Amino acid sequence: MNRLLLTVFVWISALTTYAQPIFSVTFPSTQSAKPLDGRVLLILAKTNKVEPRQQVSDAVETAQLFGIDVDGLKPGQSATVDARAFGYPKRSLKDLAPGDYYVQAVLHKYETFKRSDGHTVKLPMDRGEGQKWQTAPGNLLSKPQKITLRSGAKQTFAVVMDQVNPPIPEPKDTKFIKHIKIQSERLTKFWGRPMYLGAHVLIPAGFDEHPEARYPLCIYHGHFPDDFAGFRETPPPANMDTTDYIERFHIHGYKKIVAQEAYDFYKKWTSKDFPRMLIIEIQHANPYYDDSYAVNSENLGPYGDAIMYELLPEIEKRFRGIGQGWARFAYGGSTGGWESLAVQVFYPDEFNGCFAACPDPITFDAYTNFNLYKDKNAYYAEGPFRRTPRPGQRNYLGQVKCTTEESNHRELALGTHSRSGDQFDIWEAVYSPVGKDGYPKRIWNKLTGEIDSTVATYWREHYDLMHILRRDWKTLGPKVTGKIHIYCGDMDNYYLNNAVYLMEDFLKSVKNPSAGSEVAYGDRAEHCWNGDPTQPNYISRLRYNTMYVDKILKRIEANHPPGADLKSWRY
Repeated sequence: MNRLLLTVFVWISALTTYAQPIFSVTFPSTQSAKPLDGRVLLILAKTNKVEPRQQVSDAVETAQLFGIDVDGLKPGQSATVDARAFGYPKRSLKDLAPGDYYVQAVLHKYETFKRSDGHTVKLPMDRGEGQKWQTAPGNLLSKPQKITLRSGAKQTFAVVMDQVNPPIPEPKDTKFIKHIKIQSERLTKFWGRPMYLGAHVLIPAGFDEHPEARYPLCIYHGHFPDDFAGFRETPPPANMDTTDYIERFHIHGYKKIVAQEAYDFYKKWTSKDFPRMLIIEIQHANPYYDDSYAVNSENLGPYGDAIMYELLPEIEKRFRGIGQGWARFAYGGSTGGWESLAVQVFYPDEFNGCFAACPDPITFDAYTNFNLYKDKNAYYAEGPFRRTPRPGQRNYLGQVKCTTEESNHRELALGTHSRSGDQFDIWEAVYSPVGKDGYPKRIWNKLTGEIDSTVATYWREHYDLMHILRRDWKTLGPKVTGKIHIYCGDMDNYYLNNAVYLMEDFLKSVKNPSAGSEVAYGDRAEHCWNGDPTQPNYISRLRYNTMYVDKILKRIEANHPPGADLKSWRY
């Protein structure tokens, strides 16, 4: 009798597995005659308002995503996506409810890198899009198709990736915006193939008419810029469409507001009294993310030194920068906020001030909303009888958008080995040591959230900015006093204000010398608040390039070497 029951159970289990949907994903030889490496992403959406690939997000309305790695996938060969594929937000295909879906597949292509550290890795090289798998040139994709999943039915769906994302054109120079691209010797050596750095350079009015002038340099740090944004020489058309709605700001017509702010900046930039300077946005997208975090890293290579000692000198040479630390400043928000503070800390003599808005965690004692060194799990607060999920994102009322676990599982579906091209994975890629397999050591188990304390210790000693300042204040303090400015909304969507509170306490406490720093908070302000309490967040976030000018000028007047050029650029 027991043997019969076991046989029936096995038969039912096999039948259930057999009845689960299977997707056979292929690409034709017309798209590639050679085998391809990468990540096959299968997306199922409940609406076709936009393509399924554009519907994957941290929002509750996200499309469903599954991912599998492929190595040497040949044209016509099937990549099978079935119940074993890891998914987000549903873990498995077997968890999907019957019904109608719009399906699309994408092959996010990987290249092979033979690095100078002896490791060979497969990664998605940026192709001019800023590490966006949805639009990366050369990625293969299928046309969306409608399917119906039926309960208990044996179903196999063929999905053919016969489309390809087109190349992205290079931005063109204008009167005020110039573009520069160099091959980096340091990065080329590390990655074992040509690697480039670029920048968009906003040159001052009167640049050609004043060949004797030499200019201060401001780095506007942030995510991958396809061109210099927020600057236009013509006003927005009077009849410009204003029907667009931005849910985050609860406002209609934001595109026109953005265009008007860009034109207003142009008018200020060319006005008689505006100080003449160079403003640059750096292009340093890499195989892990849309930028490098502007520091040296075991996994990304020496991006900090390459930017500092290769790219910046070339920009200052071509565009007549002063080329000394007293005449360089950094500012930015979010990733750019962390980068601004980081370059001030790691290259203290090379910059005269940083303005870090809503920075990524500047101490890992408050790594968003948990302590990386004391907590055991990144996804749950754990007690003897209960596990409470950690929130990942919120709005200004504290209403939770998603959990930390959900964001990380989305990344895990997008890519193994820290290859999602997204936020938690890039922190891991930048901050972690290299693992035995050549990929970043996991700071925590991506599936369960269990934190690796040995990796956390490495993070603290190399990239915890508050810890480094405290540890090295005797030598760092005299070099950064008066240079640190930090701004953050007290309802930052990613809980980034928690680390700022700790940094503020530290900066207030230090002596010999005192920090001479500035820390300010925006009441109920969300992410990207950058220090202006007189304007709503949706306006101030568009004014980075004008907000800190007065403070920069005061800093130059108060801190410059004898004989410094304070006049040639003030025409």
